[in-house]
Amino acid sequence: MKKGLKVVLLVIGGLIVLVALAAAVVSFRGIPKYEAKKVDVKIEYTQARIDNGAKLASMLCRSCHYNEQTHRFTGRELTEVTQFGKIYSKNITSHADAGIGKWTDGELVAFLRTGTKPNGQYVPPYMPKLVHISDEDMSSIIAFLRSDNEWVKAEPTKQPECDPSFLTKFLTNIGAFKPFDYPEKPIPQPDTTNPVKHGEYIALYQLECYACHSKDFAKNDYLVPSKSEGFFGGGNKMFDMEGKPISTLNITMDKRTGIGNWTEEEFVKAIKFGQLPANQPGLRYPMIPYSNLTDKEARAIYAYIKTVPVIENAVERKGAE
Repeated sequence: MKKGLKVVLLVIGGLIVLVALAAAVVSFRGIPKYEAKKVDVKIEYTQARIDNGAKLASMLCRSCHYNEQTHRFTGRELTEVTQFGKIYSKNITSHADAGIGKWTDGELVAFLRTGTKPNGQYVPPYMPKLVHISDEDMSSIIAFLRSDNEWVKAEPTKQPECDPSFLTKFLTNIGAFKPFDYPEKPIPQPDTTNPVKHGEYIALYQLECYACHSKDFAKNDYLVPSKSEGFFGGGNKMFDMEGKPISTLNITMDKRTGIGNWTEEEFVKAIKFGQLPANQPGLRYPMIPYSNLTDKEARAIYAYIKTVPVIENAVERKGAE
């Protein structure tokens, strides 16, 4: 009896040691590196692309990379995603050393598509990957980053290095978070004459609304968004600018717990201006109004969301966006 107990204790002790060693290795190794994709491309910086890129950057880049002190895209601490650790967005101005001034167009495209920097460093999901965005929209973003817009003019401010949480390190080391494959085929612009298809493109591939409005960042499927757990059903825990927890809203068409009772016009006002239907408090950070969306684009998103499977998930409005 005593011998059997001794064996059990030895096995348990051995497992504890192995787990501790594995945890130490993960913590020490940090975020893995990969071979960076080589992309040979030179983008034409037309004014039309710069203008479109400015619009896209205002919706995709500004909320994380804009710094209130420098008034440029020099990065900041991302207090709203503390589940990933102590995370800082980086300087993406044209500064040669502090920013991305030395990056080639191909390196920028490869990073935005795959999540791997030119030096091979992978960046976890707190940095969205534009794996599905059209080639033309991608070219527009690059053209804007190369422009003389005040947001991206060279600025030497550097942010501290990120200190990822153990969970982030663990998930990257087991491959749950890893770089995306570079697209094998050209990605065309969406059919803007079809509201549902147009709205699907904006909601899933441009703005990635599902990423916040599904159940959990760690359970999102960024390659096939509709497979994300709790797709558009909300409840994802985030944090406001003061570090207070806030849950994302259910934006499926469930009439009791979602937005099934909202009219198209009410949806347009909410997504563009942060104005919710009568007797409801306005939207709060981290949800930002997308005022640069056209009414046609906002209505297209509404048309698409009407096709998303309804989820009944009551999210307390007190701490929800």
